Amino acid sequence: MADLYWPGDERAGVLMSDLALLEAMSTVEEAWLEALVDAGLAPAEARVTVRGLVGESDSEFIARGAEAGGNPVIGLVALLRTRLPEEASRWLHRGLTSQDVLDTALVLTLRDVLDEVERQLRRQAAVLVALAEAHGETVMIGRTLTQHAVPLTFGLKAATWLGGVLDAGAAVTTAHAALAVQAGGAAGTLAAAAELARLSGHPDPAAVAVGLVAGTAGRLVLQPRLPWHTNRGIVTAVGDALVTATDAWGHLAADVTTLSRPEVGELAEGPSSSGAARGGSSTMPGKANPVLSVLVRRAALAAPGLAATLHLAAATTVDERPDGAWHVEWATLRDLGRRTVVAASQTTELLGDLHVHAGRMRATLEAAGPSTEQQSMAALVGGVPSGPYLGAAAVMVDAVLARARTFLEADA
Repeated sequence: MADLYWPGDERAGVLMSDLALLEAMSTVEEAWLEALVDAGLAPAEARVTVRGLVGESDSEFIARGAEAGGNPVIGLVALLRTRLPEEASRWLHRGLTSQDVLDTALVLTLRDVLDEVERQLRRQAAVLVALAEAHGETVMIGRTLTQHAVPLTFGLKAATWLGGVLDAGAAVTTAHAALAVQAGGAAGTLAAAAELARLSGHPDPAAVAVGLVAGTAGRLVLQPRLPWHTNRGIVTAVGDALVTATDAWGHLAADVTTLSRPEVGELAEGPSSSGAARGGSSTMPGKANPVLSVLVRRAALAAPGLAATLHLAAATTVDERPDGAWHVEWATLRDLGRRTVVAASQTTELLGDLHVHAGRMRATLEAAGPSTEQQSMAALVGGVPSGPYLGAAAVMVDAVLARARTFLEADA
């Protein structure tokens, strides 16, 4: 996919695309149908493969029909029933409601997004570890409120970026672990499933209904959980995790854009992965804009607003299926998911070929002159300023590196 409104969108591939959602919804329907058969509520003949019965060519048809019912599940189920054998068609979707299918499908598509973001975070962490280790003695001027402050090392700056990446990794892991199936029926009571069990002669229909949820969750490799259709904590947790990632990348990208200004010249982006020049201008030949950093910052600026929409929707959830608050989540999650994956890929590429101009860093530091803070500390006790005045920078770097190794080893 490509998007004129969001350059680089193709980096997200099919993640959170219309096709991905159709396939995920079909997967949910198949898992529930199998659970019905295994519970003895539906006949063995109803066990069929549902995935693959609809594809990209059906997307527009289902999307156009979705306005009539307010969601795409109604049209999808109707279309699937025309393509399934008789028994499977009769039992498809029995005991489910549209929100069950769409919520669980969104969870499946978000899981793919979180998987990709985590892969990119690990790649970034490995590069940042190398940068922090290589530049432990690369001195530079620290800057506060845009002005020169006291010295630090570029290794510490890289470690600071790394700390943000590690925080994002922790948030993504937590959100991933919380992903759960949503199945509750019309109003979240599992009434239809329990009724099927009662009519089949089961002595404990409620237990059978709850078992269907667990069976479906097992097939989808999701957490089994009682209906959460009016508790949107899973949705906001994923949104928050993605924003934690874009926050970290935005911080990093902002530093790169600032330090790559010609009058600073301490960092620079490299060429594209194909070797071609990047960051050119339509009117100024030879210009080299830090375009990856710019695009990453774009994502970091947009993401919090999208997450805020998810929180607003969660806070205004009403009744047993909200009138609009549920509906606003879908495209919001798509945009946030795809844009985060794009920013993840761009950040990984940015770090992989980041040019560090250590000589320029030292020259700027030396031109800044002695640290007035160091001089005042010496005067306070009658001492003499000496040494590089780096404080506990090396200790701080080591602490972040130790944390990073634990994060990276967890995937080994």
